[in-house]
Amino acid sequence: MAAVYPTTAALPTRHPPPSFLRPPSLSWSASITQHRIPLSPRLALSPPPAPNRRSFVVRAAWTRRSRGELDKSPNRKSWKQRTDMYMRPFLLNVFFSKRFVHAKVMHRGTSKVIAVATTNAKDLRTTLPSLIDDNACRTIGRLIAERSMDADVFAMAYEPKKNERIEGKLGIVIDTIKEYGIIFA
Repeated sequence: MAAVYPTTAALPTRHPPPSFLRPPSLSWSASITQHRIPLSPRLALSPPPAPNRRSFVVRAAWTRRSRGELDKSPNRKSWKQRTDMYMRPFLLNVFFSKRFVHAKVMHRGTSKVIAVATTNAKDLRTTLPSLIDDNACRTIGRLIAERSMDADVFAMAYEPKKNERIEGKLGIVIDTIKEYGIIFA
C-alpha cells in the first residue's frame, strides 16, 4: 500500500519571515504585526522624540487591565478587594447607640458570628453603673477578646468607615482588645 502522506522531500521549505515582520521582543504588544507603509515626503512625520525617564509612559500591555477592559467592566473589584476577605477573615464590628455599646467579631467568608458583647446583656446591665461610658467600653473590649480567644481567633481586623477616626470610645474598645492579646492586622 502506498503512503498517503507526502515525503519530506516533497514538502516546501519554510523560510523565516523578513526581519521587519519579526517582533522585536517577546512582549504581548510586540506580537502584533506592524505594517510599514512608506509615506510620501509631504505626509512624512517627524520621528518621535527619544524617550527620557521623566516622560516615560507605561504601555497597556504592562498594566493589569487595559483601558478597553476597564470600560467593559468598570465594577470589577481590585486584587486587594477580592483577596482581603481571605487574608484578614475576621472583622470587628462596633456600634454605639445612645444607650448601649455593641461589638461583634464576624468571619467574612461565612458571615458566622464568632464573638458578641453588648452592654444590653442582662448581667452587664445590672453590674455596670453606666452602659455607655469609657468603663463600659473597656468591659466590652475585654469580653470580645476573651470570647474570641475561646473560639481560637487571635487576629482580627477593623475597617473604619469613611471619615471615621479611631479615637474616643472606639479607640478604647480596640486598645482594650489589643491589651488582652488580640493582634490587629
